[in-house]
Amino acid sequence: MAKFNRVVAIMLWLVLLVVFCIFIIIPQTAIEQVQLVFSTLAKTLTERYVASPANFMIAQAAFAVLTVALFGLLLWLEVAALLRPTVTIHTAEGGRATLEAKSIGQRLGWQLDQVDEIQTVVPIVRSRGGAVNVKLEIEATAAADVTTKTDEIVEVTRDLIEQDLGLKLGKLDVQMRTAPFEVPAIKFDE
Repeated sequence: MAKFNRVVAIMLWLVLLVVFCIFIIIPQTAIEQVQLVFSTLAKTLTERYVASPANFMIAQAAFAVLTVALFGLLLWLEVAALLRPTVTIHTAEGGRATLEAKSIGQRLGWQLDQVDEIQTVVPIVRSRGGAVNVKLEIEATAAADVTTKTDEIVEVTRDLIEQDLGLKLGKLDVQMRTAPFEVPAIKFDE
């Protein structure tokens, strides 16, 4: 669906570019041509309606049903892709499978929980075309070296996504925080 959307968007932008260029270069002639096309269309529709009102209404209803069905299908496909985000996996033998982004997140969360000094991991995985975008919210122990841990997390994530699952890693966003230090309570003598 993403490729279809991209093709339609490119075609639409190209048509709009040509139309606007024509209107910029020869505005008066362009407006006259648009008026001519619409007046010819109105005349043709009026003639068809006068010739056979029943057939005209049948054609009008059929056109309406086809239009609603086509755009309804396209809209449903777009919404369905949002409701169940999946990632397509291509195997070396030419096979193909889909994997839910939620499953990738669960596996990534389990794998990162195994890393030393990591307390909590909240992975958010989104499919983006042929790649997987990953956002990680991680809490490490107070004594953890944030720079080293971040590098280790990036390496583990990249290995899991690209090596183990055979997917392409797109954007990786790691939001790291450390747990607060435990400060001993100070007691004062009274």
